[in-house]
Amino acid sequence: MPDLNRAAWRRCRPPLPLALLTLALLHAQGAWAQDADLDAPLVLKRTPQLAETIPPTLRGQLPTFVDGDKISGRPDLETVVEGNATLRRGDLSLRADRLEYYQPDDRARATGNVRINQAGNVYEGPELELKIETFEGFFNKVRYRFLATGGGGDAERIDFVDSNVSVARMATYTTCRPEDYPGWMPAWLLSAATLTTDTEDNVGVATNARLTFMGVSTPPFPSLSFPLSNDRKTGMLPPIIGIDNVNGVDITTPYYWNIAPNRDATLYPTLMSKRGINLGTEFRYLEEKYSGEIRADYMPDDRLRDRDRWGIWTHHSQQFDAKYFGLDSLVGTLSINRVSDNDYWRDFTRTPSLTQRLLANDGSLSWAKGDWSGMARALSYQTLQYAPAPIVPPYDRMPQITANYSQLDWNGFDFTVANDYTRFEAKNPFVQGQPNGERVFSLASLSRPFLTPGTFITPKVMLNATAYQFDAPLLTNAATSATRVVPTFSLDSGLIFERDANYFGRSFRQTLEPRAFYVYTPFRNQNYLPVYDTAQNDFNFATIYTENAFSGNDRISDSNLLTLGVTTRLIDPETGAEAARFGVAQRLRFADQLVTMPGGVPVTDRLSDLLLGAQINWTSKWSVDGTVQYNPDTQTSARTALSARYNPGPYRTVSAAYRYQADTTPTSNDGNRSIDVTWQWPLNDLWGDKGQDLGPGRGQGGGRWYAVGRLNYSLESSKLTDGVLGFEYDGCCWIGRVVVERVTTGQVTANTRIMFQLELVGFASIGSSPKRTLTQNIQRYTPMRQPGIGPSRFTNYD
Repeated sequence: MPDLNRAAWRRCRPPLPLALLTLALLHAQGAWAQDADLDAPLVLKRTPQLAETIPPTLRGQLPTFVDGDKISGRPDLETVVEGNATLRRGDLSLRADRLEYYQPDDRARATGNVRINQAGNVYEGPELELKIETFEGFFNKVRYRFLATGGGGDAERIDFVDSNVSVARMATYTTCRPEDYPGWMPAWLLSAATLTTDTEDNVGVATNARLTFMGVSTPPFPSLSFPLSNDRKTGMLPPIIGIDNVNGVDITTPYYWNIAPNRDATLYPTLMSKRGINLGTEFRYLEEKYSGEIRADYMPDDRLRDRDRWGIWTHHSQQFDAKYFGLDSLVGTLSINRVSDNDYWRDFTRTPSLTQRLLANDGSLSWAKGDWSGMARALSYQTLQYAPAPIVPPYDRMPQITANYSQLDWNGFDFTVANDYTRFEAKNPFVQGQPNGERVFSLASLSRPFLTPGTFITPKVMLNATAYQFDAPLLTNAATSATRVVPTFSLDSGLIFERDANYFGRSFRQTLEPRAFYVYTPFRNQNYLPVYDTAQNDFNFATIYTENAFSGNDRISDSNLLTLGVTTRLIDPETGAEAARFGVAQRLRFADQLVTMPGGVPVTDRLSDLLLGAQINWTSKWSVDGTVQYNPDTQTSARTALSARYNPGPYRTVSAAYRYQADTTPTSNDGNRSIDVTWQWPLNDLWGDKGQDLGPGRGQGGGRWYAVGRLNYSLESSKLTDGVLGFEYDGCCWIGRVVVERVTTGQVTANTRIMFQLELVGFASIGSSPKRTLTQNIQRYTPMRQPGIGPSRFTNYD
């Protein structure tokens, strides 16, 4: 490109936005640098002009731009700008009626309608004196607003220590957005003698501070701190207050310790008026090769049970240097869940345990090498017994060692081998009528898929081999060892038809997918063998097309049966989304199934129950799902599960489910029926505000009410089993919550708790947080505020 053309282009170009101009200059720079090779690709380069944060070492090298109606001064000494004065340097913009800039000490003095925008933080007032590069100076009678939280206030004077730290005198602070009408006051306001803010550490510290909410003020606090962003910081967290029928008044005063960017700890001292003091702590860590968390609670002398109570919950995951051991990967995990006594699950209902009464203590080491993978594991349970509803403890696995080989598409075949050695131990083994023992299990499988766009046929042969060694003779036949070898053949086949269809004015691609699955396994007597880890498979669409009627490796069902089913789906041809699915399946049994669980009877029905299922997602707002297990002999349903969900948008969701499980006792016609309803919905819709919701935190004026809850009602016993009921109010800069939770802890006992929370957005939350309860109980619950990436300084650029 000749130089003349480049100069002409510069002269004739129209004004461009900053980002587009930068891109154009980079494009041109790449072109000019390649005059010798015009065919070379253009290379874009990063520019520091659009950096979110300007490094301190670069600030002193940045140019200063001055503009205004009238400019006068002496070169390299001073510059005076009068009328619409503007000074820019890096991420700093200063505007005023009059600006005096003294170059030797880099000091600016501004008067009249002064406004500073420093990386998105805005300060306004009548008089300012400031060193531009170091951002040292003062501002009188200033109004300010921070970018990260949207919070701000006013002060008699602000002293700028540097670009991050400032000290405001006789200051106020709130995150409520100002509204333009006479007599407006923020819903909440912090007043302080001094207010020190550090935007680098994102923390504010107020002295002699008083908090006012809805006209009601607190006594003065000598000192308190609050966050200026969503970043973590060390310090006292707001108290958590709740009322519980078991604990009484429950007050927690957490202390958070931000140890490092990848480590933190929280102390949870809790006073329970009916029971005493519970000392809790949580430690979290995250490293490149390992991560985990530890939670421990200790209550000395619990007055409810007249003894010490404790609990510990840990999880650790670590990646080892697999190449050192000649492996592709090597991962270890350790989980510990232990409590002091059997009543812990009833007295402390909000523990980190995923299960209430079976607490797993699990350590494993998993590895992979090429087509091989395996694991070494030790698993032990703590079983919390409850006299009205005892449970049989599962066997511990001390240890379990597996080794698996998988070769897929091996000359068209799929070949797998799964090997498992486990030692099963129970503290009282003969409670279940069987001794402790060791089991070696191996399953080899060879299949050959034949696939076309519209058909599939997969024949498969399997060989199950098992050997047992018992610590004591079996009660059934006095054997101290046993072996079992069982072959299996299966044939899975299906067709896939497609057509264009139109239903209710919508176009679809409709499929018709018939499927036939045959399995044959000869009878091998196994009913005398112990049951360590095996259970009857649930009857559903996930298990009806499987070879074994049992999960686990202690029983291999003898089978001579054919499963027939058909599925049809409606698919949106534009997006590929599935709008509806309907399916039906049934088993045809050609011989009795003689292998059973202990106490079971052979399966003699030639036709199984009919399985019917449907899932409809007609729009993104509506979803309906249902499964029915129908017994053709009794012409009744053995199991029914129906659910529907309506979710037209954020903060609006309603779901309902009906579940029925027939009683398996032959002499009983009863069953377990329950209804489960959850919701989150703005109550303002009820008084004509529908459609005007701008979303939490965006509305002005009166705010919005939301109803939240879940009710799980047993039709069999005509009582509420579990429930959550509450209300949330979003006042833009504050959120109020009242939630009542009921958790069943026994056949005739329940734990009821009421939680209150006042959240001053961007400042603090006071009261017991119900967010975990709402998230766990309400499908698609959307919190009023969700942590996210802070706003860019360019969103407030001027």
